[in-house]
Amino acid sequence: MIRIDEERIYTEIESRKPAAVALSAPDGIFSQLESIAATISSKYGIHAFIMGDACYGSCDTTNDEVWKIGVDLAFNIGHTISIEKLGKNTVMIDALDDISFDTVILKSIDVLKPYQRIALSTFSQHIHKLHGAEELYRENGIDVRIGRGKGQLRDGQIFGCEFYPVYSLKDEVNAFVMLGQSNFHALGVSLSTEKPTFMLDPYEDEVTDVSKLSEERLKRSILSIYKARDAERFGLIVGLREGQFMLKQTLALKKKLEERGKAVELIALREITNERLSQMRRIDAFIQTACPRISIDGYTFDRPVLSVPQANGLLRVLDGKELGDFLMKPNWL
Repeated sequence: MIRIDEERIYTEIESRKPAAVALSAPDGIFSQLESIAATISSKYGIHAFIMGDACYGSCDTTNDEVWKIGVDLAFNIGHTISIEKLGKNTVMIDALDDISFDTVILKSIDVLKPYQRIALSTFSQHIHKLHGAEELYRENGIDVRIGRGKGQLRDGQIFGCEFYPVYSLKDEVNAFVMLGQSNFHALGVSLSTEKPTFMLDPYEDEVTDVSKLSEERLKRSILSIYKARDAERFGLIVGLREGQFMLKQTLALKKKLEERGKAVELIALREITNERLSQMRRIDAFIQTACPRISIDGYTFDRPVLSVPQANGLLRVLDGKELGDFLMKPNWL
């Protein structure tokens, strides 16, 4: 069961005495917001808005939006990071899963022993389980490491687009283990390190080697680059979500493409979908600087839609160079 740190929410309200608050959370815990909002309204006599749009991470805050509805305190729930607040109005609230990993860890021992030395990682909901997992592996003869955090990342933590704790250990270990039921995160570990990666699902007690799925994603990413190589007109998309707004990077890519003889159109979008892009018929290929996973995770687009690391690979190809390990990086931003 995922437990939201509601007491922290109430403490912040009592301390800051806001006129109104806003609550946002990922889909997995979104349904719990209704009861929290009702409690806030009843207990403090203020408006509590549920932000109904999808919330993808700490990059998806609402500081620039909540003022429109009179909100002066926003809670981003379920995206644990190393800092407690983002911007003037957003407080990060933990949502931690109390499920045990012991059974699936013990099941993984025989699978992992041939690798001798492994590194552990996880995402926000299971960050409090890392050291217990480390101890259990050591008790069963597995040499295990946890990488140091960097920026918003805590030790052993990964985002969908940032992998510093695992990337820093890629030359010290022979395999990675990701705690949690998420191909999304496990694939990020695998693609950024190019090492065997195993996902430990505590709900189904399954140990999954994501290598084949990782290879498939890499092939699709490479194919998109080579399809885009022949494009004459590019659409460069800047994302309008707060933490995904990379205008400087977008304009830098525009200049580099134009230097290579390509025509470029600039587009601003909040949600990057095939339905929206299909309206832009003059464009041969797109590059988006919002979220790299939109381009890498198997979303269906009629034309190539490249992420920033893919775009950097494309520039190399256009210059007659080898594509290189464009995804083997500590971040894909």
